[in-house]
Amino acid sequence: MKTVLTIIAVIFFGTVAMAQDTSNEVKVDTVTAVGVELNIDIQKQTKGETEVARLYKFKNSRVKKELSFKTKKDRAKLA
Repeated sequence: MKTVLTIIAVIFFGTVAMAQDTSNEVKVDTVTAVGVELNIDIQKQTKGETEVARLYKFKNSRVKKELSFKTKKDRAKLA
């Protein structure tokens, strides 16, 4: 019974809230069209020097050694 009365009360208050006349709409003045200028400068890029990236194939290369460093916290601990 309590749930039925609660549902009826919610529906009643919802319809009362929607039935109120809130016609306080404010009209907005529109702005006339404003001209837009597009100034686009296209510059061609000349071919410059190309850089070459090196790929090291061997395990003992300096780069791979430096990137695969181990810290003290990476080591396994014995329990």
